[in-house]
Amino acid sequence: MLHRMRWLLPLALALVPTPAFAQLITGKAYAIDGDTLEMDGFRIRLLGVDAPEADQTCLREGSDWACGQASKATLAGMIEGTQVECEQRGHDNFRRIVAVCRAGAIDVADEQARLGMAVALPDFSLAYVESAALARANRIGIWGSQFQMPADYRAAHPEKYNKAAPPSPQPAVRNSPSSRPAVFYRNCNEARAAGAAPLHRGQPGYRPEMDGDNDGIACEPYRGRR
Repeated sequence: MLHRMRWLLPLALALVPTPAFAQLITGKAYAIDGDTLEMDGFRIRLLGVDAPEADQTCLREGSDWACGQASKATLAGMIEGTQVECEQRGHDNFRRIVAVCRAGAIDVADEQARLGMAVALPDFSLAYVESAALARANRIGIWGSQFQMPADYRAAHPEKYNKAAPPSPQPAVRNSPSSRPAVFYRNCNEARAAGAAPLHRGQPGYRPEMDGDNDGIACEPYRGRR
């Protein structure tokens, strides 16, 4: 009997479910813009970078350059014909999944930063700061042009970028988290950089400390900005 118990114990332990901490979404992906993917109906925002919006232009050599479309095309080329795997890290206020995504061995956010097609967001991740700094030093991609930071561009066009997206279906979970990650912004600049502003009372990320006039809307658009 003792011998049998010694044999059964490892088997029993192997069948005990162990907690895991990330959802993995895999499949064919499409670029919505330079930092957002569509995969099997899920809208996925890349963690730690911010790319020009799809309709945003930059000034290069005295002429308008469709830098937003260039950033989107770069991301699209990176993922074309490749199985993409995204590891969820949370949600933003537009109900998009925020994730680290890889096309094969390539961290696509890092590649976007390295090619100068996205700026790094060090308040959310330090992983891409060095790649973005090298691109900036070498005037690669958008760093070789005059451009408005994507967060400032969105804030200047609230009619386009402050509309909440429809909810995405929940992905089939592999390695299901024990609890949904919280959305937390230290200040309104972080919320705007994530494309989440304005924040309404009751929505993830809203805090009374960010609602200066206590009207239930935090991080409202800049007034009078063009």
